[in-house]
Amino acid sequence: MAARQQITKKAAAEYAKAGKVEKGRILDALVLTTGWHRDHARRAIRLASQRRGAIWQQMRKPTPKGYSYDALVVLQEVWHLAGEPCGKYLAAVMADTVGRLFRFNELGRVADRATPAVLAELVLMSGATIDRYLAPHKKAMYPASSLSGTRPSLILRSSIQVRTCMNDAPDEPGLFELDTVAHCGFTLKGEHLWTLSATDPLVGWTMLRSVKNKAFANVHPGLEWMRAHSPYPIRQVDFDNGSEFMNWSVIAWADDHQITVTRGRPYKHNDNANIEQRNGDWVRKHAFRYRYETPTELDLLNQLWDLVMARKNHLLPCVKAIGWTTTTSGRKKRVYDKPATPYTRLLATGVLDEKTAAKLAAEHDSLDPAKITRQINTIQTKLITSAEYRTQSGRQAA
Repeated sequence: MAARQQITKKAAAEYAKAGKVEKGRILDALVLTTGWHRDHARRAIRLASQRRGAIWQQMRKPTPKGYSYDALVVLQEVWHLAGEPCGKYLAAVMADTVGRLFRFNELGRVADRATPAVLAELVLMSGATIDRYLAPHKKAMYPASSLSGTRPSLILRSSIQVRTCMNDAPDEPGLFELDTVAHCGFTLKGEHLWTLSATDPLVGWTMLRSVKNKAFANVHPGLEWMRAHSPYPIRQVDFDNGSEFMNWSVIAWADDHQITVTRGRPYKHNDNANIEQRNGDWVRKHAFRYRYETPTELDLLNQLWDLVMARKNHLLPCVKAIGWTTTTSGRKKRVYDKPATPYTRLLATGVLDEKTAAKLAAEHDSLDPAKITRQINTIQTKLITSAEYRTQSGRQAA
């Protein structure tokens, strides 16, 4: 047994540095030497690596913090006021966010700590450092899974062109991926509100509008609202195979406005990956998983989306896939560009006319991130108070 432990310890050290192919060879050699089953050999290597890591953690001296305590306190406040983005995104807009909070005098309870030296520390923090320092303060807010309200439509499927995740990205803004999110709580039974979401994969510009249900009489006003409030013309819409979009009425609406229609493949969520990400980060994160039904809640949701769109489109960045690379083990890996806000990306395309550009610039300059966060929290409190009993009742029934 002692000999096996020594062999396993040596194999664990080599296994940690090896690529995928070499790891398989190390496992084969260990199985041949010890007579173990392959699964047991893999488990033994993992345990040996954990023991080695624990000993190393005991031996190494604790790394001193690179930033002051005041910087951590101010970072927590800035993170909350900015809408709690991830560290990678917050680092990209840290200077702009801190500048806005100072300009609107929003650093009230940490203003005495926010000295020029502390603010310089914040601007120098990397995304990984921000995530590491904020980790103790973040809590899991959402369940791991949710109900799906998509019901496949069989009509028109063969006549609508398919657009997959492997298609080339569009050259200019105007393509919007569409989807709907159910505010059903824990059961899809009965009538409840839905949110219609649309995002442009090229620049990340996203629009949200809640509707009473998925009937065309309600989806149509939502589509018209998006067409009217988009800062540039909608040239193409892409959606999944849900019946709320794959019907003659929506196709006729698109034809009337000279909008090209495409769809993704059934059960291939990567074909609509951009809008699926927005459904979680924009809709679920802000409206939670409560059941909303009433006209008052519909009005509150649309007020909420106006604030979310202002914050996400103008103040918080996103990243875009720009190509592929290969890891040392031979696996393909996505390459992303540097974080930038949808507003910045949209200006860089040069598609806006002077009037629209001036209007967006005035809106951009007037935005106070802390004020937006307070307004969002107020609306969220009203929604939770209104829907909490109904949602819990549905959960018990489910």
